[in-house]
Amino acid sequence: MHGYVSRAIEHNIKGDLKQFPAVAILGPRQCGKSTTAQEIGKRYSNFIYLDLERPSDQRKLRDPELFFNSNQAALICLDEIQRVPNIFPVLRSIIDQNKRPGQFLILGSASRDLLKQSSETLAGRIAYNELTPFVYSEISADPKMSIQQYWLRGGFPNSLLTDSNTNSARWRENFIRTYLERDIPQMGFNITAESLRRLWTMCAHYHGQMLNASELANALNISSTTVRSHLDILEQTFTVRLLKPYINNTKKRLVKSPKLYIRDSGLVHELLEVRDINNLLAHPRVGASWEGLVLENIITTLPQWRPSFYRTTNGAEIDLVLERGQTSLAFEFKAASNPDITRGFYSAIEDIGIEQAWVVVPTGDASPVNKQITISNLQDCLVILAQRYL
Repeated sequence: MHGYVSRAIEHNIKGDLKQFPAVAILGPRQCGKSTTAQEIGKRYSNFIYLDLERPSDQRKLRDPELFFNSNQAALICLDEIQRVPNIFPVLRSIIDQNKRPGQFLILGSASRDLLKQSSETLAGRIAYNELTPFVYSEISADPKMSIQQYWLRGGFPNSLLTDSNTNSARWRENFIRTYLERDIPQMGFNITAESLRRLWTMCAHYHGQMLNASELANALNISSTTVRSHLDILEQTFTVRLLKPYINNTKKRLVKSPKLYIRDSGLVHELLEVRDINNLLAHPRVGASWEGLVLENIITTLPQWRPSFYRTTNGAEIDLVLERGQTSLAFEFKAASNPDITRGFYSAIEDIGIEQAWVVVPTGDASPVNKQITISNLQDCLVILAQRYL
């Protein structure tokens, strides 16, 4: 059994609660939002937690204004806020009446954009934080936690921290089924579980590739418009990432389509029916799997940086570019101990004017290629990024 594992984002959430009346923690189902919120709540003498999927807690909010006014001194946590979108105007009224920070901690499994119509009434009163499944730096101190186990199982706590790969795979299959059959319909999307499951499985096979909606549409015998609509659902519920191409002042001809990723490696492997590390290492999508895993870890570690990928029509490519102000960082991901660095990577770094670049591999000590490029394992790379660029 594992005790509570602290999350890197906790510091930001605690700071926001001292500044904003409402703080939102958004992220996929089962990533640890409720656990994190309740752990933060232990710091408060008056903390009220309401799970809005529980009828008994919903009944407490039949007259939300009365309930909130009766608990003005408390930090009130509203879990799965997307279940009661009509509550946002009441929150605004209470916030403006009390005029103090730390009134509400809001948890949701839908993205800020999906909640926008409801939550826009809280503009200027709310801070948003995204909680993802575990990044490796949050659990790497555990001597029993190898990079191989983390890579295979992904970062969802119940998948990663269970006692066997078999139980991990069982949890992920149940997660996928529940997500498709219950969670998506509850959010108001009118789409069959079978149709979305087929698309999600196709996404696993196209993981790390350029999005070609027409190709996916032909394979699934649906329209390109339907593909994009369904992908939007997956993206807004934090299960798929469409990584935008790099766009800046350059004379190079760049590709314009986004790249498609499933955001958790464990879900990729379950959809591909990869159940152990040997099968993963022998799988034709092993390189794409590693790429997606590391990409999510790095983007999560530096959330204030703008992510994209760089690819010219001539083949110069960078898997991930992070930009903030005038600084650009580059990352290449290789599922090999002795990676070959392509001429296209060097060319792309020169095209953009990269400050620092990393080639991230599963194992091995950090090894500088030159003053600009370092070959590094994931843990060392995340530590350096947090120290220098957070």
